[in-house]
Amino acid sequence: MQVTRRRRRVEKGHFRLLGRRFGRRIPLVTAGTTAFAVVAAGVAFAQTHQFGTDQVGQTTDQGQVISSDQYIAPYGDRLVVNNGKIMSSSVSPDGTHLAASVTDGGMALSIVDLKNWKVQQLVGNSASADLRVSGNSVGQEGPTYSPDGTQLWLGQTDGYTKFTVNPDGSVANPTFIRIPADGAKHALVGEAVFSPDGSTVYSAVNGQNRVVTIDAATGAIQQSWAVGNAPRDMVEVGDKLYVSNEGGRPAKPGDTTINSYGTQVPADPVTAATTTGTVSVIDLAHPDAAVSSIDVGLHPTALYAKKGALFVTNTATNDVSVIDTASDKVVQTIATQPWPEASVGYEPDAVTLTDDGHLLVTLGRANAVAVYRYTSAQEPVSYVGLLPTDYFPAEIATVGNQVVVSNTRGIDARRATNSAGHGTHDTTSSLTHFTLPDDSVIRSETAKVFQQNGWNGGSVSLTEGKTDAKPVPVPERLGDPSTIKHVFLIVKENRTYDQVLGDVPRGNGDPSLAEFGENVTPNQHALAEQFGLYDNTYDIGTNSAEGHNWLMQADDPEYTESSAGEYARSYDTEDDALGHQRTGFLWTGAQAAGKSVRDFGEFQQFLTKPSGASWQNLYCDARNMAATGQDTAYTLDSSSPIPSLNDVSVHGFPKFDTSVPDIYREEIWKRDFEKNGPANLNMFWLSSDHTGGPANAAAQVADNDLATGRIVDEISHSRYWKDSAIFVVEDDSQAGLDHVDGHRAPIQIISPWAQHGTVDSHYYSQITVIRTIEQILGIHPMNQKDSAASPMRRAFTQHADYTPFKALPNRTSLTAGLKTPPACGEDTPAPQDPSAAAVPSAKVPADKQDIAATWETWKSKQRLTGPGAVPDFANPAQMNHFTWYQTHGWTKPYPGEDKIFAPEDVPGAYIPSSESDG
Repeated sequence: MQVTRRRRRVEKGHFRLLGRRFGRRIPLVTAGTTAFAVVAAGVAFAQTHQFGTDQVGQTTDQGQVISSDQYIAPYGDRLVVNNGKIMSSSVSPDGTHLAASVTDGGMALSIVDLKNWKVQQLVGNSASADLRVSGNSVGQEGPTYSPDGTQLWLGQTDGYTKFTVNPDGSVANPTFIRIPADGAKHALVGEAVFSPDGSTVYSAVNGQNRVVTIDAATGAIQQSWAVGNAPRDMVEVGDKLYVSNEGGRPAKPGDTTINSYGTQVPADPVTAATTTGTVSVIDLAHPDAAVSSIDVGLHPTALYAKKGALFVTNTATNDVSVIDTASDKVVQTIATQPWPEASVGYEPDAVTLTDDGHLLVTLGRANAVAVYRYTSAQEPVSYVGLLPTDYFPAEIATVGNQVVVSNTRGIDARRATNSAGHGTHDTTSSLTHFTLPDDSVIRSETAKVFQQNGWNGGSVSLTEGKTDAKPVPVPERLGDPSTIKHVFLIVKENRTYDQVLGDVPRGNGDPSLAEFGENVTPNQHALAEQFGLYDNTYDIGTNSAEGHNWLMQADDPEYTESSAGEYARSYDTEDDALGHQRTGFLWTGAQAAGKSVRDFGEFQQFLTKPSGASWQNLYCDARNMAATGQDTAYTLDSSSPIPSLNDVSVHGFPKFDTSVPDIYREEIWKRDFEKNGPANLNMFWLSSDHTGGPANAAAQVADNDLATGRIVDEISHSRYWKDSAIFVVEDDSQAGLDHVDGHRAPIQIISPWAQHGTVDSHYYSQITVIRTIEQILGIHPMNQKDSAASPMRRAFTQHADYTPFKALPNRTSLTAGLKTPPACGEDTPAPQDPSAAAVPSAKVPADKQDIAATWETWKSKQRLTGPGAVPDFANPAQMNHFTWYQTHGWTKPYPGEDKIFAPEDVPGAYIPSSESDG
């Protein structure tokens, strides 16, 4: 019985398993279901207000502060891996080494010497790699050792890279085993499993919904079986091969479906989340027999087999299915919900069983391992408690008497890649190992996990029936009245706090890192002056795929988290059912609470533009609309594949595309606002501050700033101002440096009910922003993350100040850097403030024109504009350098460097871009 693979290993010798992602625990009871509501009896745990003014990176008595409303202080010993995020890992058959696929650090594979507890070898396409390979894309599963430990197979976009394993544990001789694309569908391989004799490899071909056999010696594909949607993990037990299908079963006639990588999968029309989860069973003794299927929870990922039982982690239903491998029946379901306040959001994704009967399940989003006592498949488990880990535990293995945990995000983005500050792509990962302590220690560590996550009893307090509570801006209980009836959530793109507000003396900023200071963003600065400055707020995601999920779902679901090494199946998950949590989105929660919703571009997937709708023409059209009040001459159509969002979208408001000026978007919104008034929840995507469009970086950020100022001006001079609140946020902060942390981002809270003129240095995050909106509108939190978050009550006051905001004219030309001026003429900005940093000239110095031209050639190959525009398509290190050079007139090297580089010479240019490395 051979079981090879990262999360599932059967037993054989002392090595086995490494599971994957989190779990919501709680054994459940009734026929085969186990549920144990966990307690932290008698302990009053604080919520996220416990951080006070702590900053990310600080270490306190509760642990190190990270950007996701959590502390980390893992049990056991830690090894930080400074080569990006671990996507998956496996232990060698002799237990001496661990192979980890990594991303976002220039490498594809890291070999760790477990005996000496150090990184032994790095493999990737970076010049600093110990062994070079052609590409850094890595899949959700693997790498996988052969039974004799002489081979290692690493899953990538179009197949596997096969390595020879040397006697010292290092790898050599990379050879690519290709699995052809099926039309537009790449292989996107999941787990690989070797036959017991090592001659055959079974491959989960995730992108093509099939499993194939591969001759391990020649790489020839020998057989293929159709399975469920998005097969990920596999384990071999006797003559049967079990396959977890994250997207569930194939659709049947009459099913409601949503797209996932070109396949229509069964999904809910409101939440757009998958509604089935299955494990396929392939009879290897009779390979021509029909493949059978076992229904399990939603988003089944990790598989682990031992003692006649197959354990399946279901990341979306937060439970573990236990299958009796003799009967192929689910005989027990173990709920993995540690905290009674929220049933979802823990995301179990790795599992193993120790020889002494402890079942261990990683809870990725809770930074913990849940521990149970296990006797047999049919006997309900008993819950023991939790052990804290580092950030996002994704794999777990037993090596002798040691437990080894692979943590995807390690200690957060704290690599020292630049002496001037941090960036979100300074990502780390880590390994922790420990001897499993006795039950009394585990129970005591449980209280620490609760505290580190802010899990407090009564976090979500509901009003039942009628209430006579007095309206306040942020009610104590969901359902109580608020003085605020209309919420506007404006989502911008990619800036750090220091990039925009580092020049504000009142805040904790570094002026040397300010690229878009007061003369580029006069409105953002004026809004901070009038309504308050927030200098300790964090965006959680590394990129847009994660950032928009954190804002719309208060989470980055496990599917997106585990896809970061490839992003070829989907990047932005608007058009992929696998990226949607089953509890829905911010807008579906508002609708469930009886609130109206209107969407202006946010979470939109498709954009149709008529011929002639260039940036220049839309710029002139926006000016004409503003001057005459006429409607647009260009009808754009922006839409969503999610029915519940598409139904409330204003389709003329364009989604992301840097060849659409934000002042055009503002004019489209203004007409709708003046005609229809606002909804209770209004969502916007203003994306020009992403930069990369026809105008230069400063011009695009100035365009974004002007549009934002005008929207606030319009609302604040309307009859709706008295009961409105506007939240201005970034989706992520990946496009620059910050001296505190790369996740620190500018936010603004604008309302008559907002604190005015203050500097608020309390720790906040995107999650606390979303929880505040939920509390105002009576929206039930979506998962354990926003349930645990503290509403930002201190940002509001009981005494309204109805003074409106007057938008300031732009001081930076909106047409700066254009190769072709608009027909209506170039923009004439207002005079700059001489006391603020001057905006550099758009003219490139003579001695830098050649290198600037190489950057223009590079830019032309990035999908930044047009109907096929993709946020973050460009390599992040290159994009950040290009923006810096533009905002400093091509006269100043990037912080921490001594010269201006051509695109191919940028340090860190090997970092995989979100979409292009597929």
